[in-house]
Amino acid sequence: MAEPCTLTGAPGVKLISWRGRQARAGGLAITGAFSMPEAPELEVVKDYLNERLVGREAVAARVLRPSVLRSLQGDIAEDVVGRTFGIVERRGKYLLLRMSGDRVVVVNPKLTGGLQFCARKQRVYKRTCVVIELDDEIDLRYVDDRQMGMYYYVSESQLDDVPGLDDQGPDVLDDQDFDDFKERLRRFHGEIKGVLTRGRVISGIGNAYVDEILFAAKVYPFKKRKALSDDELHRILDCSRQVIVEATETVRERMDGALDRKLRDFLKVHNKGGEPCPDCGNKISQLTANKQITSYCRRCQPGMLIRN
Repeated sequence: MAEPCTLTGAPGVKLISWRGRQARAGGLAITGAFSMPEAPELEVVKDYLNERLVGREAVAARVLRPSVLRSLQGDIAEDVVGRTFGIVERRGKYLLLRMSGDRVVVVNPKLTGGLQFCARKQRVYKRTCVVIELDDEIDLRYVDDRQMGMYYYVSESQLDDVPGLDDQGPDVLDDQDFDDFKERLRRFHGEIKGVLTRGRVISGIGNAYVDEILFAAKVYPFKKRKALSDDELHRILDCSRQVIVEATETVRERMDGALDRKLRDFLKVHNKGGEPCPDCGNKISQLTANKQITSYCRRCQPGMLIRN
């Protein structure tokens, strides 16, 4: 299990990332398994950057690991200089950092990427991929342990060219109409957990929080979409937003300086296999397929797993 972490190794240094192997800064260490950041983590990062990044000017840029960069506006090191950052937006599992002069940095961190907002004197880690130097001796860095994420530098009109950005469904925190939700589900025929984790019906949620949503809704994760009743679908839609709102507030409260805590330890079932269900006390079941964990309570979410 992994979570966004805030490293404070020196005054003014913040590291917001999701990584799985041990990382050290200022003598402090954090460990955790690779896990995709989802809406609660990215929402908190978005708000953090909006408080600190907006209005800052880029004075230089360096590309240290070009494999993660996709620039449709030429050499970012030349083009970005003199531009100022505007509002940061979260769109599903992407962060959009707007800049003056019709430029947008789009970050898709995937499993191992993250953003570092830190003093320039802070050591540059080997996993650092792109550095934008800001005024006041501050850096905005993209770090990625395995270079699995992507960092795009585009204009507004080129956002359509960012793979996957427009393939996402409405955001999990948006108000959604039930009939529209049901209609979006119609073209999918698989198990409801797999359908939801794709992000095309509801965006911003993935493996961990789909487990939590289905537990809250008391829906069996392997139930086929066609077999779900309207009552079950209503519960899934209602619980989606509720679970994410509550999780976001928990992450926001605990993120700053939480160097020794797992910021997903508050989840009720995900990655809690063998532990007692918080609702009924039965042991939580956990299966792993395609390197993805599914955690659920057989008593609260009854159903039958059918192998193909």
